[in-house]
Amino acid sequence: MSAEAADPGAPLRRRSRPRIDLRRLGRVALLGPVPRDRLPDAIGHVAEAHRAHHPDADLTILRRAYVLAESSHRGQMRKSGEPYITHPLAVTLILAELGAETTTLTASLLHDTVEDTEVTLDQVREQFGDEVCYLVDGVTKLEKVDYGAAAEPETFRKMLVATGNDVRVMSIKLADRLHNMRTLGVMRPEKQARIAKVTRDVLIPLAERLGVQALKTELEDLVFAILHPEEYEHTRALIAAAAGPDAPLDTIADNVRGTLRDAGISAEVLIRPRHFVSVHRVRRKRGELRGTDFGRLLVLVAEDADCYAVLGELHTCFTPVISEFKDFIAAPKFNLYQSLHTAVVGPGGAVAEVLIRTHRMHKVAEAGVVALGNPYAQDHAAAPQTEPSDERADPTRPGWLSRLLDWQESATDPDTFWTTLRADLAQDREITVFRTDGGTLGLPAGASCVDAAYAQYGDRAHTSIGARVNGRLATLSTVLSDGDTVQLLLAQDTASGPSPDWLDHARTPAARIAITAWLTDHPDEAKPTPSTMTSGPGPAEPAAPERAAQATAPRTRSGPRATGVVVDGPDAPVRLAGCCTPVPPDELTGFVVRGGAVTVHRRECPAVAAMQEIGRAPVGARWADAGGRESDAGCRVTLVAESFGRPRLLADLTEAIATAEAAIVSATVEPPSEQRVRHTYTLQLPDAAGLPALMRAMREVAGVYDVSRAQHPAPAG
Repeated sequence: MSAEAADPGAPLRRRSRPRIDLRRLGRVALLGPVPRDRLPDAIGHVAEAHRAHHPDADLTILRRAYVLAESSHRGQMRKSGEPYITHPLAVTLILAELGAETTTLTASLLHDTVEDTEVTLDQVREQFGDEVCYLVDGVTKLEKVDYGAAAEPETFRKMLVATGNDVRVMSIKLADRLHNMRTLGVMRPEKQARIAKVTRDVLIPLAERLGVQALKTELEDLVFAILHPEEYEHTRALIAAAAGPDAPLDTIADNVRGTLRDAGISAEVLIRPRHFVSVHRVRRKRGELRGTDFGRLLVLVAEDADCYAVLGELHTCFTPVISEFKDFIAAPKFNLYQSLHTAVVGPGGAVAEVLIRTHRMHKVAEAGVVALGNPYAQDHAAAPQTEPSDERADPTRPGWLSRLLDWQESATDPDTFWTTLRADLAQDREITVFRTDGGTLGLPAGASCVDAAYAQYGDRAHTSIGARVNGRLATLSTVLSDGDTVQLLLAQDTASGPSPDWLDHARTPAARIAITAWLTDHPDEAKPTPSTMTSGPGPAEPAAPERAAQATAPRTRSGPRATGVVVDGPDAPVRLAGCCTPVPPDELTGFVVRGGAVTVHRRECPAVAAMQEIGRAPVGARWADAGGRESDAGCRVTLVAESFGRPRLLADLTEAIATAEAAIVSATVEPPSEQRVRHTYTLQLPDAAGLPALMRAMREVAGVYDVSRAQHPAPAG
């Protein structure tokens, strides 16, 4: 059965209709059957609230649902002493006041019958149809006898999956939790705290994401009263002290009404009190509260264009606080919310926040998905005929819910699901990034390219090697902003996998679960890449401090003796410059250095310009034969490979070099910087003609995005 309670406080309420008197309702519910042509008095409140939103609603099905619910729950009592039927009646009234359609109210009346009585889902389906049966099944808890400690997380998983097909399931659950929180006082304090924490961590974020602000704000206040009673009482006292006939907002509201009336704009100007948690947040942010901090002005108009007309008049006739302006009409929030936010300075310097929206926007802002009615009802007059589909299109299924349903399938362990669900719901903002194929990805704020990769490709993202963000190369750790265009780069090697470092940059549960699963399955393949290696006949690579000094200091390194090069002038030793490692058919030039030797450079080498600037005369140099080939001794070349870091990258690169029959004289892998790695290889090739093919082979290695000849700036030797 459901949790009970006494009201821990009386939060500010926006609805003018008084709460239902449960004791009176309980007496009415026990008066016995009524004639078939008459609506039971017990659901009179529900019928009145429902007809206010849906004047033509057929109440016959509500009568039948009430009769079944009342007869099924007869004899059951709540811990607070009322007949149990008062609970489904109160939940249904909450939804009726929000404007829920008849099917939702019918399921709400029956939502505990399958869980707590002898009524079966087959009976519900037979009497009320498949939709009502689906909604009732969606909110029915799993038995602890069958699931043990996993019953609560698995029940939420079941509800979320059902919500993925019909958001009305979660609407009923939220209203059910709200009524239970209103009457939670009869529970033991430790149970109150446990229920309040689950409400705070799971139900309130879900209400926010579904846009049901009327339920979300009252749930926040009830949780606040239970978990932080002292701060709650202090906030209550502040609100009580601020109430009075001369509140600053009253004066500003009158001025706004007059301004809009003079401008010929028809608008309703209301003072919207802040709820307890909102006041508490403002106090923590600003310290001393101003008189206008206890509420905001709400301006309601008929059309979207009127919203901007009101904004123009307010900014013309009052001093606006520009930093407070936000346009959620042109760019709605991900939970359907639309409104203009601004702040103006009133008489005496009082600053008032103003919300401007249409009546339709206000209804959606309060009730969220509940205000949209049945999202599956066919409007043949307004909607064009479409091809039948295996899935019914749901205009209320947002991107965050689709992502949640995707990752929950991978979280088979209940504890992992429960922990991940709370972490996912704690991310309360969403961004949209664009794919290069024209699609979009909805991601939580703070998401990186890692998250985008798994959102777009699923497990194929294990082979990600980098990305282009807004046309520029970027590492997978790059944090994305709203409106970015992202192109994910995948390796051709499908056996490659993610690095443990990716977990530091993953924000979405789907990415974290997939990466963790791969690393668990491949414990021996997630090792760090060695930073240096030496192979072949050349000298060992210098130690790390020496390499760092070499990297920062310009230098000329003497290369191997060039037996295939002819230079003009006297006979002298000839060496190929190590800074540019020329190979046929590069155009050459040489310079006499200390000791009388001639060092030969590629003509475009930066060292050539440096030599000429200090007055060194160039020496003509050319390859020995017309074909541009060296002797059988081969050629030596230094290549620089730029890549994104990943496991086994060094092994794949050396394999590509070996396949080209090149010998590695020495190799250096610099420490990764923002997941980018720079490799420098000095290679001995049997034939210079094979260099282009070697460079292509290295570029095709997964993770490598550029291979070039070494270009080291060098001073005069």
